[in-house]
This record gives sequence, C-alpha cells and structure tokens, in this order.
Amino acid sequence: MNLENSSETKAQIIYFGHGGGPLPLLGDASHQKMIEFMKILPSQLTRPEAILVISAHWEENEATLLGAKSPKMYYDYYGFPDEAYRINYPAPGNPELAGRIADLLISNHIPAKLDLQRGYDHGLFIPINLMYPSADIPCLQLSLLRGLNPAAHIALGKALRNLKTENILVIGSGLSFHNMNAFFESEPGTADPANDAFQDWLIETCSGPISQTAREQRLTEWAKAPSARYCHPRKEHLLPLHVCMGMAGSQAKLIFDDQILGKRNVAFQWG
Repeated sequence: MNLENSSETKAQIIYFGHGGGPLPLLGDASHQKMIEFMKILPSQLTRPEAILVISAHWEENEATLLGAKSPKMYYDYYGFPDEAYRINYPAPGNPELAGRIADLLISNHIPAKLDLQRGYDHGLFIPINLMYPSADIPCLQLSLLRGLNPAAHIALGKALRNLKTENILVIGSGLSFHNMNAFFESEPGTADPANDAFQDWLIETCSGPISQTAREQRLTEWAKAPSARYCHPRKEHLLPLHVCMGMAGSQAKLIFDDQILGKRNVAFQWG
C-alpha cells in the first residue's frame, strides 16, 4: 500500500455524523436516514485497504493513534440496554499504518504516539459496522488534540496529506449538529431555523465556490458562523471536519443533508 512514488490521489475522505451512541444499531427510528445513508455509502466508494477514523470521542494531549493489532471494544456511553454492550466489531487493527502515520506527523512537527491498549469507540464501531458489517478491513483511530484548537486540527489534517496516494478511507466521525439538550427539547421534524443557518453556512464553507484559504479561515473562525454555539456548545463533534478539510485541501461534495435524532445534519466527501 506504499505508493510514495505516485502522485495519484487514491485516498477518499469523508466527514459525517455517527449518531447518538449505539442507537443506530438498536433500530432507533430517528436514525433511519443516517442508517440508509451509511449502508449505501460503500457502493459509492472504492473499497479501501484500510480505514482511518478521526473520532469526536477521543482527545489526547498529543496526536495519538490506535496501535493495537486486534482492538477491543470501548463502550464510551452509558444508560443503554444490555445489548448495547454486546455490540462487537472485530475488524483487525493496522499497527504498521499507525506507526507510519505517527512518523509522518512527527516529521511535520506534530508530536504523536501510539496507544496499544485503547479499543474502538463508538465513533468508529457504529458507522463502520453499518458500512462494512463483515469487519474485514483493517481500522485505526486518530485522536483529537486536547484544547480543541480549530487551526491545530486543520494543521493536523495537512500533516496527513502524504497519505492521499494510498488506498485508504479517512473518516471524520462527529456530527454537524451536536447540542444534547436540543436533541430532546423538540419534536422530531420541528422547524429549527438556527440549525438550518449553521448547516447552510457549513455547506457554503465546505462545498461552495470559494478559495481554500477562505475555507480554512472560515473553519478556523467557525464560532462566528450563524448559530454556531447553539449547534456546538462544545466543538469536539465539529473538529473532525477540520482535519478532513486540512488533509483534502480542496472543495468538498455534499453527500448527506437530512435528519439525525430529529436535527438536520450534513456530510461531505473529498476524493
């Protein structure tokens, strides 16, 4: 999979919402559109040789990669039925790729390390279970950076650009709307102009006809966007998008614009 002598872009990069905890695998009706999207998405992609997930549910002081050969499950949610804690996704890890990515980050002056103990969190094992249920593609995760600095996450993505010549699927796994109180304060399908304003801003920013410099500036200053703090009281579910945009360095394509947990969410693809 080492194609360092080729300039051809083979990597596919996607940012999408992974839903609420284990609910997508428990048959929750408010996730139906997301479930349908996830299940059909692989048919629109080249089958990757490895999957790298930047999960909203992992923050470290320095960029950390899941380095286990056979990662366990890490059930990072609580209060769900027993079946939620029996979900298993036995995809192999990819220690070799994890090591190369760590080296790549370090060579770009971003401190990085491997974690051989942590398992797959639900930012990976929920959506990838829906996409590739046979669990036969090696997977690994990359953490967010504690402090959640937007510019630092764009830089993290830029440091991954040498991976674009490899047949990997890079997924920013978060949610473009993540206000836990708002999810449960209104009836599903209720009009939410504040949510719409931010999602429309994201679409314009990521897939509109603007320069890459302008995209990066807008994402760096995302909190100035309409209804930004309503949609993201805390920004960890948005920042996987910054990593994806930094790595891609180009205009995205809108591939999902529908309801998850009764709130509008969007997804983007590059490559």
